[in-house]
Amino acid sequence: MNYTEMDKSRMAVPLDLAWLGHTSSNPIPHISVCICSYRRPKLLKRLLLKLNNQVTEGLFTYSIVVADNDFARSGEAVVVKLSSLSRLPIRYCVEPRRNIALARNKAIEHAEGAYIALIDDDEFPEPTWLLALYQNLCKYRVDGVLGVVKRHFEEVPPAWFRKSGIYSRKVNPTGTAVRWKESRTGNALLKRGMFVCDPAPFRPEYRAGEDQDFFRRKIEAGYRFIWSADAVVCETVTPARWKRSYILRKALLQGATAALQPNCTWPNVLKSLVAVPLYLAVLPISLLMGHQYFMRLMIKICDHSGKLLMRAGFNPIKEEYVSD
Repeated sequence: MNYTEMDKSRMAVPLDLAWLGHTSSNPIPHISVCICSYRRPKLLKRLLLKLNNQVTEGLFTYSIVVADNDFARSGEAVVVKLSSLSRLPIRYCVEPRRNIALARNKAIEHAEGAYIALIDDDEFPEPTWLLALYQNLCKYRVDGVLGVVKRHFEEVPPAWFRKSGIYSRKVNPTGTAVRWKESRTGNALLKRGMFVCDPAPFRPEYRAGEDQDFFRRKIEAGYRFIWSADAVVCETVTPARWKRSYILRKALLQGATAALQPNCTWPNVLKSLVAVPLYLAVLPISLLMGHQYFMRLMIKICDHSGKLLMRAGFNPIKEEYVSD
C-alpha cells in the first residue's frame, strides 16, 4: 500500500493532544510493539527485520519488546544479534511458564509510552502497519484499533486446506466497531492507559481465547475498539498447522476455554448438545461434497464437544496450549 495514496486529510481535524499521548515532556507519542514468541527464532528474526522499516511520517516513535515464552530462551540469540543492527530499541524478557496469557502480560509489563501494539512472532507487517493503526485511532478517537490478518504460505498447502478457509479471517470495513467474539491480539494498537490499573490483563486460565476474554471485559467497562482494513499483517501458516490432528485439537481447546466465558450459559450448552449429534448425522454427506466441508464440520463438532466436556468437568486437552 502506498502511503501517498492514503487519505491524509484524516489528520487535518484538530485533536486533543493529551488524549493522543502528547505531553510537554513528550511531544511525540511512543508505541511499544509487544511480541510474544515461542521457539520460532527464524520467524522472529523476519518479524524484527520487518518492524525495523515501519513508516511513521514523524507522528510517533516506537520500540520493541520481545517476551520469550520458552524457559530455554530460544529467541534470545536472535534478539541480541538484531539489537546491534537495528535502529530501534529492543527489550528482551522471558516468561518461563508456558502460557500465552502470561507471556502477553510479561510483554506489557516491560512496555513504555502511550500505546501498546500487539503482534506475534509468526506474523509480519506491511510497512505502513503501525501508521494505519495510529491514524485510525486518532481519526475515530477510540481506545484501540484492530487490523487485518491474512494467511501466508511458504509451502503450498493441500487443495482441501486452501478451499476450506481455515484460519481465514473476515475483513471488516475501517471504523466498524469490534465485537469481542471477533477480537484478537495478533494485530492491534491499544492505549496503554487501559493496562495501568490491571496487573494481569490477560487471564492465564484461558489457554486459548485469552484475547477475546480481554476485549470482552474492556468493552463491558466502556472502552471502544474499531477495525482498520488498511492495517495489514500476514500470518505464516506452517505445514504443521494444516495437519488434521492439529486443527481438531485446536478446536477442542477453543471449545474448552469457551466454556469459561460468562456467556456459556445453559441455553448455550443446550445448543451444543443439539449441535453435536446433528453435525455427526450430516458428516458423511459433507465428505461426499468435499474434504474441505468435512473438516469444517469436524471443527464445529470438536468445538462444541470441547465445551461440553469442560462443562462436565473433563479437560479434553491437558497441555498448556496446542502449538505447532
